Amino acid sequence: MIEVKSIYKTFGRNEVLKDINAVFKPGKNNLIIGSSGSGKTTLLKCIVGLHEPTSGEVLYDDVNFTKMHFEGRVPIRKQIGMLFQNSALFDSMTVEENIIFPLNLFTDMSNSEKHDRANFCLKRVNLEGTNKLYPSELSGGMKKRVGIARAISMQPKYLFVDEPNSGLDPKTAILIDELISELTEEYQTTTVIVTHDMNSVMGIGDHIIFLNDGQKWWEGTNHEIAHTNNKELNSFVFASKFMQAAREKL
Repeated sequence: MIEVKSIYKTFGRNEVLKDINAVFKPGKNNLIIGSSGSGKTTLLKCIVGLHEPTSGEVLYDDVNFTKMHFEGRVPIRKQIGMLFQNSALFDSMTVEENIIFPLNLFTDMSNSEKHDRANFCLKRVNLEGTNKLYPSELSGGMKKRVGIARAISMQPKYLFVDEPNSGLDPKTAILIDELISELTEEYQTTTVIVTHDMNSVMGIGDHIIFLNDGQKWWEGTNHEIAHTNNKELNSFVFASKFMQAAREKL
């Protein structure tokens, strides 16, 4: 479980996050949604320690991550897997080398153990036999799946995903959503996903936080989101659906 308490984040005079409180539970797809500039990516970065909150606390299973020094955070960071928006694969490394990269940094596994782990992760994301390929030889969807394989290579307790469907066609996006959801349930990870994709929201949104102008304006499930009378949320949801429908007609 991850809990954020009264998180504020300011850059100069710009207050990006304002008193954010939330609990992200294990085995759930916890989604952070909102329009561009709403603060959702900043919140994600505060949770993982890429940004330090101006004030407030981030707790991992009741351990105060915010108050720890760099060395004290290492055990928690070893339990974190991340899938970046652009997959962030190393172009000069093969698929297998990309997956093994965090194992080289954080474990004492033998080479054969690392190889076995890479094969297991590739099988789990349906990419068996791609070990020796380079990112330039992969489609966008395949790169995302390699990114997921790398993210789960350390058997993370916490999984963070930033815009997993960016740049993907609708069919591939659904497959990525389903894969993330399956892994979350299978390993009971605390999964936090930043997205603007309404298909993701309605498809896998077990727990959704809607940010507007740096504040939490709504919280609920994908079943509840269709029945809310929150004006700002409805504007975001129906604008997203309208734009998606318009794109599909082109």
